[in-house]
Amino acid sequence: MIDYDPCMARRFAAILLAATAALGVTTTPAQAAVDFTGTVKLDNCSGSLVRLPDSSPSDKALVLTNGHCVEFIKAGEVYVDRPADRTFKLLNGSGSEIATVQSTRLVYATMTGTDAALYRLDKTYQQLQQQHGGRALELSAARPSAGTEIRIASGYWKKIYSCQIDGFVHQVREASWTWRDSLRYTPSCDTIGGTSGSPIIDNASGKVVGVNNTGNESGGRCTMNNPCEVDAAGKITVRRGTNYGQQTFGLVACFGPRTTLDLALPRCQVAKPAR
Repeated sequence: MIDYDPCMARRFAAILLAATAALGVTTTPAQAAVDFTGTVKLDNCSGSLVRLPDSSPSDKALVLTNGHCVEFIKAGEVYVDRPADRTFKLLNGSGSEIATVQSTRLVYATMTGTDAALYRLDKTYQQLQQQHGGRALELSAARPSAGTEIRIASGYWKKIYSCQIDGFVHQVREASWTWRDSLRYTPSCDTIGGTSGSPIIDNASGKVVGVNNTGNESGGRCTMNNPCEVDAAGKITVRRGTNYGQQTFGLVACFGPRTTLDLALPRCQVAKPAR
């Protein structure tokens, strides 16, 4: 058995960390104190700079937000690979704006089954990190669990909400839209307008497990700004003041190498454009 030398171990870890930073590799720590790192501010919503688990530093960066932050997309419609000239304010950990970043394409957007949109930027992860110190958040490929401690970081309001995943909803229905397997928060995540598109971050891993999208404001039943819950038997429940988000692990399965969207991949289950 080789004797363990703690001094040598710490020295090796420091050398490895410095080498990784020099290469411009974007990483997520195993244990992360959630702050505003990787969040972005849109003109009407919040969002986040995100990477896939196997993204390369040379890949063009992605921004995650809601489909309704693009526009109110009709139920059943899916947007794929459209030109998109949109700006985002990139924040650092303290919430200060460190750069204005630009999209070139709307990679995917829908309000059917989920409420999510992904933009592709004109710069790579490595360029954003080296030029601005911007670090992307990693999209988790795993489904989260009820009771998970989460943080919802709004780049628009520069506010972080802390709560737990209260449970999963078979369907959340709002006006003409229906979202499946949605996240319901415990009451302390009392999100408001402008927090739409905020990343839902697992507090233990620092990875993104969902995107914040709606809440029942006044007790209405399945109407705009008053979503309801629908169980597998069709029973409707209204929870006034309760807020919801959409899981994102399903998006991870829809990307091939170099952040390339491929809706034909076997495990990709998100809504697809009508043929």
